[in-house]
Amino acid sequence: MDVYKRKEFARWQGREQVPDSLLCQAVTEMRCGLVGVSLGGGLFKKRIAGFNCGKRGGYRTLLSACIGNRYVFLHGFKKNDMGNITPSEQKALQFVGKVFLELSPRALAEALGCGALMEVHCDQQTH
Repeated sequence: MDVYKRKEFARWQGREQVPDSLLCQAVTEMRCGLVGVSLGGGLFKKRIAGFNCGKRGGYRTLLSACIGNRYVFLHGFKKNDMGNITPSEQKALQFVGKVFLELSPRALAEALGCGALMEVHCDQQTH
């Protein structure tokens, strides 16, 4: 299972102090069938818990996933900051997500090397 995050997502994650362990937990839940909301085109909206508020009042992440294979976190926001994304944002994220999901091993290595993507090491995380 490969889990990645887009550079822009990592910036948001750092500002909000969301640990990688929560991303890994979300991926584990998806592998167990708790996928959240499918927005089509391999794009999913998945809740993750915030500090002292649980999932309901926490964060929303948008990620592209080939369940059981590759997951790419694309966008995140606080539930209170934003209700949802616009249809044009959804289309853009579906396109970008599809590109990242279909990267060849060589292209994936280049994306990681230039910093467009970052790996999330879930095998080293404890839930």
